[in-house]
Amino acid sequence: MTDLPLPLVDSIVDRALAEDLGSGDITTEACIDADAIAVAHGVARGAIVACGAPVVARVFARIDPRLDVTIDTADGSRVSRGAILWRVKGSARSVLMGERVALNFAQRMSGIATVTRSYVDAVPEGAKTRITDTRKTTPGLRLFERYAVRAGGGKNHRDNLGSAVLIKDNHIVACGGVGKAIARARERAPHTSKIECEVDTLAQLGEALAAGADIVLLDNMDTATVAEAVRITAGRAFLEASGGITPPRVTELARAGVDAISVGAALTHSAPAADIGVDFIA
Repeated sequence: MTDLPLPLVDSIVDRALAEDLGSGDITTEACIDADAIAVAHGVARGAIVACGAPVVARVFARIDPRLDVTIDTADGSRVSRGAILWRVKGSARSVLMGERVALNFAQRMSGIATVTRSYVDAVPEGAKTRITDTRKTTPGLRLFERYAVRAGGGKNHRDNLGSAVLIKDNHIVACGGVGKAIARARERAPHTSKIECEVDTLAQLGEALAAGADIVLLDNMDTATVAEAVRITAGRAFLEASGGITPPRVTELARAGVDAISVGAALTHSAPAADIGVDFIA
């Protein structure tokens, strides 16, 4: 399962299968003989970055352990229209029962990987900037969606609210200021945790640097302001840019010198599903 933990994968897959199968597949059970054997291929209908094959394999394994699944295309690979991503052989009933769930996962994950690669490709050669996701993920599917970001060449931000300190605008308002919020976070956070703070202005950036923030998130700043923030920071903190990021802006912001660009909506929130189909082979 590469770096996907099998118990967590199976829990997600089982919920999806239970949702789709309900009390059974009446069409398949009515039309297909119980002893019929099928060979089916997962096929890319267009140019994509493939992702989700190990999850597809688990879908079919949970449906019927006797199904034989072969992965033809490694996750993270760029493929053209017509490429075979995976093959499954065995009970035709079992293949049909798992087909839609397998495709839902593969299409979603490949869509995210494909969009992520377009953002990663927009980083100029030699630039230090990394593309990261955010917590704008589909409820229950964060594990798969973040894996897809990595398959597309991106990096992951904090996984959940307990994995890192990130002081955002509403924390600052509720706490009473940038410096106060950072100081209180520093008192509470373990010594192994870095402190990240979101800022909207260069004045807030100055406050965050003075308070000793390890990471500063430059939110919705234009490129000129980001470049000035890089100059002011002068390496004293890791700088992350976010807010309305497009591939052309990735190029601009990377050239301005930020360390990371976080993209939520475009990568894991609103990425279009990749066009993948299942073809039965006669």
